[in-house]
Order: sequence, then structure tokens, then C-alpha cells
Amino acid sequence: MTAIGAFLLFAAAILLMIVAIARFKIHPFLSILGTSLLLAALLGVPIDQIPDVIGKGFGGMFSGIALVILFGTLIGSILERTGGAVALASAVERVVGKRHPRLAMMMIGWIVSIPVFCDSGFVLVSPISKSLARRTGSSPVSLMLALAAGLFASHVFIPPTPGPVAAAGLVGLENNLLLVIGLGAVISLLSLIPAYFFTGRVGKRVAPVEPADGNSVMDGRGHCSAILSFLPIMLPIVLMALGSVVALMDLPSGVAKVFTFLGKPTIALMIALLSCLPLLKRQGMMGEFNDITQSSLMTAGPIIFITAAGGVLGSVVVASGFVDMINEFSDSLKALGVVFPFLIAAILKSAQGSSTVAITTTAGMMGMFSDSGSMMSALGFTSPLAAALVVMAIGAGSMTVSHANDSFFWVVTGFGGIKARDGYRTMTLMTLIMGLTSITLIALAAAILL
Repeated sequence: MTAIGAFLLFAAAILLMIVAIARFKIHPFLSILGTSLLLAALLGVPIDQIPDVIGKGFGGMFSGIALVILFGTLIGSILERTGGAVALASAVERVVGKRHPRLAMMMIGWIVSIPVFCDSGFVLVSPISKSLARRTGSSPVSLMLALAAGLFASHVFIPPTPGPVAAAGLVGLENNLLLVIGLGAVISLLSLIPAYFFTGRVGKRVAPVEPADGNSVMDGRGHCSAILSFLPIMLPIVLMALGSVVALMDLPSGVAKVFTFLGKPTIALMIALLSCLPLLKRQGMMGEFNDITQSSLMTAGPIIFITAAGGVLGSVVVASGFVDMINEFSDSLKALGVVFPFLIAAILKSAQGSSTVAITTTAGMMGMFSDSGSMMSALGFTSPLAAALVVMAIGAGSMTVSHANDSFFWVVTGFGGIKARDGYRTMTLMTLIMGLTSITLIALAAAILL
């Protein structure tokens, strides 16, 4: 098969997957898996090898990043149900104060969405935004959009949010999550700068309507400790940082092994989960721990399986020799650099709406940076830093753009008091600005650092 033929087949397969998800509402797991099988057959993978290719791609994800996704989801659920997310938001509001209400809402959203899904985070925190708008006389539309921007930025860039965690695992960075967290924090915060000015301008031009009522999870609960709420977020970051630092120091082997063990993402997040128990006890919710775990399993399950299906797609790309077939295009694709995965993720996001699906699918296509037969290798992304920048580029694409097929679009417009017809010139335009700003910064960083 010629390189052009292989590339056209790959493009047609991706188009089929998008149509299956967006038009026919087939679950992303089945759509990605079915596309992988079809692509394997069309690209000439021997039929007797296809089951092994599927098993390798599917099982590899479960042995790598699945527990990290599960623990991250469970921590987020606990912070959501106990009122920890609202306590985090209130703490940030007290620090930033009434003088900078838009900045306060952005920072609240940015912190809350690290452990909590952005949709849930918006519903939880929107009452604080309404209250702050009344107390400061600020535009409620500006504050709601600022909150949405903060939530969305960390949602697509910073582990342990499931999308970025899954992408890190799919490109081979499951043991380098601290690098992804650090880059994600920097890029996400920088993407909020244009969003800050945009929300200030658009709030003066868009008239609010009466928003839906947000429900605070603190209703009927005792006061939630901000310190206990911050602990599950900061503890795994500190443990992973110590594990990385100890590896560079000349310490006794026993000590080094202990810190290296504690710094592994799975262990660090497991310890972070245990640190949630005092929060549950203080809120009198230990009896609900089983129910919270059950609901978290139901939330994390689809994400893990979609991520595993992305792993199958990446395995098919490697097994079929597709990368070898398109090597004649490698110079052109290398010229695009990190813009290439950005464009794929942006197309997937705009077509089917889910940022998590866009992230995991694109990362699955790219494959492991250490695999010589992967798309990552063909494009020259063969180091941990290069792979982390690819994860950032995929995250930037997955926020470009939020519109009517995105649940977060309707959460923001519905609970934010924004007319649906104004959603495109507020939420959609804002996410476009954030996405383009992010990929510009990532491309500059790649040009300098790689």
C-alpha cells in the first residue's frame, strides 16, 4: 500500500469514528474499538495477529494508568460530596478578596477542577459567583465566564483530572506525571490571561438572564476544613516531587527506595485517597464512603474503557506499520510539530463535544514516545519533555472549542444566566481564544526546548 493510500484510509477511519459518535450516538468506546478493528484489517494486519494487537493495547492501559484515573476520580467525588470543593473555593475567595472578583472566580475554578470534573465544579461553585456578583456589583456574566475559564483550563491540562492523566499514560509518561502537572499548571494559568480580559469586556455587552439555581453540597453539613480539603490535592504532588528529587540525590539505597515508592503516581494518589478519610469523618459521612466509591467507579469506568480503546487504536497504528508508510510525509508533519496533535484533538473536540474523548483518542493515535514504531517517534517526539509538550498540545486542542454538542457549554449557559444564543459569542469564543493562546505558547516552548 502506498503512503498516500494509508494516510487516506487513516483519515477515513477517523472520520467514520467521528460520525459514529456525533451523528449516530454510538458510545465512544465502541466507536474507537470498531474503528481500530476496521483500520487493522484495511492496513493489512494479519488476521491471526489482530486479537493479540487488541489485547496488548487494551491491557497495557489497565496495567499503567487505570488505577490513577480511578483514585483521582474518587478523590474528586469525596471533595464534591463532603463540601471540600466549596471550602477550597471559599478559601480562595477570602485570599483574593472583593477587589478582584473575576480573578477570584478564575482561581477558584482552576483549583476546584483539578480534582473535580468541570461540569460538577461549575454547579457546585456557581452560588459563590452569584453571591460575589451581588456584593461587588460586578457583571454576573463576567464572573460566570471567569469561573468557566478557570475550570476548563485545569480540566484539560492538569492531572489527576482523568483526561490529562490518560493522555500521560498513553504517550508513556505514567511515571512522569509531575512533569505533566508542572507544564499543565504553567500553560493553563497563561491561557487564563486573555480569558481574564475577554470576560471583562464581554460581560458589559451580554445581558444576563435569571440563572438556574446551583446547589451547594454544604447544605445541612457542618463547616468543612479548607486545610483538609487542600490536603488530597497537595499531598500527591509533594510525594511525586520528593520521589523525583531523591532520585537525583546520593542517599542510602533503602531511603531512596522508600521515597521512590511513595512518589509513584499510583501510590501517591492512594495515600491522597487515605488523606480524605479525616474529611469524611469530620463531615459525618464515613457511612457514605461505600456509596461514594460505587458512584466513582461508575464515573471512572467509562473513562478507563475509552482510554483503553485509545490504547488499542495506538497499538493498531504500530502493528500495521502505518508510521513506516507515511514516513515520506515526515518532513511536512515534523514541520507542524506540536500543532499536528493539536489539530487532531481540536477536530475531535469540535465534532463530538467531549474533551476527555478528544484527549484520549488523540493520545492513543500518537502512541508511546519510547516506541520506535509510533506516531510520536515519526514526528520526532522521543523524550519525556517532548511527550509532555504533546500532552499539552492535545489538551489545548481539546478545549477548541466548546459549543452546542458539549455538556459544559449548556451547564455554563444554563447555570450562568447566559442566553443560549449568546453562548457562541461568550463561551465558544472564549474557549477558542484560550485554545489558540495555549497552542501558541506550547509551540514556542517546543521550538526553544526541543
